[in-house]
Amino acid sequence: MREHACRLAGMLKILSGPDQILSMSRAKRKDGEKRSMPIMKEFNGMGIVFRYMNKLRLFAGTKLYVYLLGMMFVSLLQSFGLVLLVPMLGVIGLTDSSASSIPFSQTLAAPLKGLPQDKALAIVLIAFLLLLGIQIVLQRSQQIWNQKLEMGFDRHMREEFYESLLAADWPFFLRRRKSDFIHIMESELPRVIDGIYMALGFVTTLLFTAVQIGLALWLSVELTFSILICGVVLALLSRRNVRKSKELGERITDLSARYFAGITDQFSGIKDIKSNRMEGQHTAWFRSFNQDFQDNSMQFLKLQSRTQSVYKAVSGFLMVGFLYASYTLFHVSPDRLILIVLLFSRLWPKMSWLQSGWESMAQAIPAFTSLTALQKEYQAAREMDAGKMNNQSARLRVIHGIECRKISFRYDQTLPAYALRDINLRIPVNSMTAFVGKSGAGKSTLIDILIGLLKPEKGEVLVDGRALTPEERIDFRGTVSYVSQDPFLFHSTLRENLAVAAPGASEAQMWEALTFASADEFVKKLPQGLDTVLGDRGVRLSGGERQRVVLARAILRKPAILVLDEATSALDSENERNIQMALDRLKGTLTIIVIAHRLSTIRGADQVIVLENGSIIQQGGYQQLSSEQEGAFGTLLRYQAVVNS
Repeated sequence: MREHACRLAGMLKILSGPDQILSMSRAKRKDGEKRSMPIMKEFNGMGIVFRYMNKLRLFAGTKLYVYLLGMMFVSLLQSFGLVLLVPMLGVIGLTDSSASSIPFSQTLAAPLKGLPQDKALAIVLIAFLLLLGIQIVLQRSQQIWNQKLEMGFDRHMREEFYESLLAADWPFFLRRRKSDFIHIMESELPRVIDGIYMALGFVTTLLFTAVQIGLALWLSVELTFSILICGVVLALLSRRNVRKSKELGERITDLSARYFAGITDQFSGIKDIKSNRMEGQHTAWFRSFNQDFQDNSMQFLKLQSRTQSVYKAVSGFLMVGFLYASYTLFHVSPDRLILIVLLFSRLWPKMSWLQSGWESMAQAIPAFTSLTALQKEYQAAREMDAGKMNNQSARLRVIHGIECRKISFRYDQTLPAYALRDINLRIPVNSMTAFVGKSGAGKSTLIDILIGLLKPEKGEVLVDGRALTPEERIDFRGTVSYVSQDPFLFHSTLRENLAVAAPGASEAQMWEALTFASADEFVKKLPQGLDTVLGDRGVRLSGGERQRVVLARAILRKPAILVLDEATSALDSENERNIQMALDRLKGTLTIIVIAHRLSTIRGADQVIVLENGSIIQQGGYQQLSSEQEGAFGTLLRYQAVVNS
């Protein structure tokens, strides 16, 4: 189907091509191109749908073809029963028709001619019921199989999308909002899956309709062609509805994207909303969006309702016209006339459904386009495959240390400003290195480059004297535990929050990590201990408690490198001292890298690196730099002393 659509699109492109192909004037050619453009867009859009149908084919394999063949077989059984019922009644003498005009009816009814009429009738009706029973059983089996396939494919698409997102590199996530991913997973992906099954239903309906058309042609070529011509004319006249459906689909995509972005932002800042009495403004925003959604849905509903109403009205006129023409012009026999009416009553609604299905697929095309665009983006940003993602044990051993050599980096290479410029430093293994400087100096960017989240534009990061391959950079991250300024905990138990970092950790190991992070005492006082639910982002704990739990989680991984990104900036003096004690116990056992605003926490650092405007302006031991009164580090120390006094 996809190849057919592409070939048809190619033919249309040729027909709207240069003068030498059709020898048309420039004005006529432009006019032809304008007319062909909507058609081209329709087929290009449907091409995306059929590409995703191919994913369904690859997922289902031969089962999909068995399903389609089963649909055709059920359709044949259904039509066969209808075709034979009326003429068989005529053959056994229950109607005036001799049924001689219906193929195979005389042959099938021959064994019944010698039987009494009531027995013959019973046999015909039982045969009809048997065919109906077989049809019902097959349809039920197909429905169950179809649901199983749909749920399996839904799961497959979601898992593939989620895994592909997680396999993308860090810059990909810097360019996107988290609400974009929620929007795709919760809004666009379900629309895509519905669109795929709408397209599959479209194909199966085409097969069903083809069977019905074949039987109708067998009975009356003239009347069948009349029905088909009317159906094609109505479909061409309804093309405007298809384009309108696509516009409404684009509107849904835009609305849902802004909706998820707004909802995510608002619930992330719910404390500010409640504290500043902004509930009314946000409620008004929410009501406005819901009204827009309703208006858009109603427009699509009216569009489809109009299509169905037109088809129903036309079907009434056609039925009357065909009956009259059959009797007066074509002199169709009564048995054939009854069958034609039965087939028409089945065939015409299918044409109506095909048009509605085409409109529904057109409405889903923007979702396909949105998902495809994101897929291209994360595939281009892919940094690992599924095997690497699931292999958590892959780690790169650091023996001597890490070195940055002439590192420069820009987040946007179209702009002249560098986040880091010409960075040279060395971090010995099992040492403690502290990065300090004003906000925006480049500290977090440098950390991201050191642990392999970002790739430098110039220069290289060396581990034990050699540059790492892309695969080794991922293995290197396996040796790192990272603790951010804003500690993140899941809305689950403390035990589950710890186990996510080390799934095989025992309870004894968890308590050991909590003790190391000076968190064991307050954990013992929790209502259910390790099984206490911490709430959204750990809201049931204080800031210092959350920070120590996150530190315990980082230690539980048994990392070779521990990174603390301003992990004590929001803590009070007591909790800061607890974290400092934990770091003192870790010194010499692993490599510690600290970004610190509070300079009191880095007194034990082996080296301090001062950054300003993306460059290193001072480097040395804590005591050495603090003694340089005119230096940047000495200035920072004096400023903090004044603030804390």
